[in-house]
Amino acid sequence: MSRLSRRSVLRGSVVAAATLGCPYVANAAAKTATVWWTQGFVREEDDAFERLVVEYQKQSGNVIDHSLVPFAPLMQKIVSALTSGDVPDVLTHDIAEQAVVPQNAWNDKLVDLTDVVETQKQHYHPTALLASQYYNNVTKKRSYYYAPYKMAVLPFHIWGSLVEQAGFKLSDAPKTWDAFWDFFKPMQKELRAKGKRGLYALGLQPTTNGPADGNNTFHHFMIANGGIGIVTPDGRPHLDDPQVKEAVIKSLAYIATAYREGYVPPGALSWSDADDNNAFHAKQMVMDLDGTISTEVALFHKKEEYNDIVTMGLPNDNAGKPMVAELGATGAFVPKGAKNVEVAKDFIKYVIQPKVANEYLKQGLGRWLPAMPEMVKTDPFWLDPKDPHVANYAKEGVLDPTVPNFPSFNPGYAECNAQQIWGVAAADVIREGMTPRAAAEKALNRMGQVLAKYPIAQS
Repeated sequence: MSRLSRRSVLRGSVVAAATLGCPYVANAAAKTATVWWTQGFVREEDDAFERLVVEYQKQSGNVIDHSLVPFAPLMQKIVSALTSGDVPDVLTHDIAEQAVVPQNAWNDKLVDLTDVVETQKQHYHPTALLASQYYNNVTKKRSYYYAPYKMAVLPFHIWGSLVEQAGFKLSDAPKTWDAFWDFFKPMQKELRAKGKRGLYALGLQPTTNGPADGNNTFHHFMIANGGIGIVTPDGRPHLDDPQVKEAVIKSLAYIATAYREGYVPPGALSWSDADDNNAFHAKQMVMDLDGTISTEVALFHKKEEYNDIVTMGLPNDNAGKPMVAELGATGAFVPKGAKNVEVAKDFIKYVIQPKVANEYLKQGLGRWLPAMPEMVKTDPFWLDPKDPHVANYAKEGVLDPTVPNFPSFNPGYAECNAQQIWGVAAADVIREGMTPRAAAEKALNRMGQVLAKYPIAQS
């Protein structure tokens, strides 16, 4: 196997959870599968994967020839492999459900994994299952081309000490979306008056860069404003829906106004997915909305800073109703052309066993959530009040309402994300002086052109 550069230091494993689901049955004849896996954000994640592979090989007699590759280079490798046809047996990437699987399932380039998912289907979170079904334009139907083993949502990350230094209490934060963001704005003036001149209140990301954070940020504003139906599970876009249009306009208006009024770091217009983490760690901003608890886990071994961060779930939407979080389900998939589909499926069946996946994620410090609610409900690790980072994150992602990333409904939405349509719309307002309504109409028209290329037959 190959392993590229990694960060952080080793942490011991934690106790195992109770076994759920069918027992794993090893293959009789030893074979080899080639696996490309996303390198962890911290060393603990990689060590957990290594242990998983060792245990699988011991139980199955098969060999897993695996490579741990960093996030961005792995995406490049996957795209190149799928384009050339020279593919490994198993692929996975942290944003594959948004950026790789939708179009490749559409183009019939992936192996149907229904038989794999069925082994644990009764245990899966409903949103994870919904996020694993993709439309194949050759067969004209949806199927499971993705076997999820972890999930993530976007919680808020807040420097508790900065809130206190500004003279505020988080317990006083409003319970609705826009008001919650507004709560942090006055802190900027107070903290700058105390010498923190380079500090900003909000970790908004109106970026035209990518690949994920800018889109995810905008989607949360859109959902908070009632635009969750922009694309429905049947794959149909609803871009002309007045409620969707108003949600887009209101979202652009809030984001652009916060930026123009100076509450957002100026560089946010061109941030990549790692830049907000870096800015937050440098205490350049009081709060941030970002996927997983990577922000906290990066400081796991710096306990004073780790404990200073407050992880919070989502407030209610602007109508006062429970906010629906956009959930990303990360899974394994098998490209057509794989040389050993049998072992590929066997390995994935092993990985998605509740006990195996749960232990793997716990050893990775809880940065990713189990795709099976039983694990969160029965294993004290996930809701332990002694670590509110993990507990609040798990509640938001597994127990509270969620919706899959929109590309699982229609692969055209993945193309829209790749074009950074929402970031461009925000920039049109901020830099070009467009009204939010004009920018929204331009963005929705462009989305309509893209989505029209992906007609989905309705049963």
